[in-house]
Amino acid sequence: DKNVLPVLGKPLLYYPAMAAKTCSLITDFYVSSDDEKILDAAASCGYKKIVRPAELALPTSQHVDAINHALKEMDKVGVHPDILVVLLANSGIVKREWIEESIQYIIRDNTLSAAVPVLLEMDHHPYRSKSLREDGCLGTWFNFDKHKISTNRQDLPVNYVLCHNFWTLNLAKSLYAKEEGQQPWTFMGNNIKPVIVKESFDVHDEDDIKRTERWLLEEGIKYE
Repeated sequence: DKNVLPVLGKPLLYYPAMAAKTCSLITDFYVSSDDEKILDAAASCGYKKIVRPAELALPTSQHVDAINHALKEMDKVGVHPDILVVLLANSGIVKREWIEESIQYIIRDNTLSAAVPVLLEMDHHPYRSKSLREDGCLGTWFNFDKHKISTNRQDLPVNYVLCHNFWTLNLAKSLYAKEEGQQPWTFMGNNIKPVIVKESFDVHDEDDIKRTERWLLEEGIKYE
């Protein structure tokens, strides 16, 4: 039930839901879940319910399958979006301005397949990450051949990590495109514009709830 745990007196999903709800560029609002508590909490924010089938609500279920199911349900009532903002209900670290920026990127440049929040991350750069070899020792993920990789993070190519708070999709160039997009989020297509943010995290435990509350208070985020 982490998506509906209280955060400053509101369910966690209230904050991403309202960030989008207060964005003037978005016209239709839907919530997809198999959980009545989540469906009801989002409905109280003005979202229409899409009951997700049990087979799409498993630990092994993929985002893209839930998104496709929601789009089919929206199609039944005559809603055919060109741009889809996918909100993740387990992160309260979302600003209306970030959502607006992502949509505006796609409006201005229709060759973009998506626009998504990212964090600059040099401490855990993939060049510094290690795999586990069959002999139980550490190995590298890449074949560097004879290229020397600096141990100083400031010498490495810029590295961004994808946030899991929301993703904005240009459906014609991403989910509906003929060519497969970048792994593992192939539904985002290949022309993904970064929306660079300073902080983003998901809620996994009680400490993350408290951390979310601190962030909301520090950023002065509240909705009427």
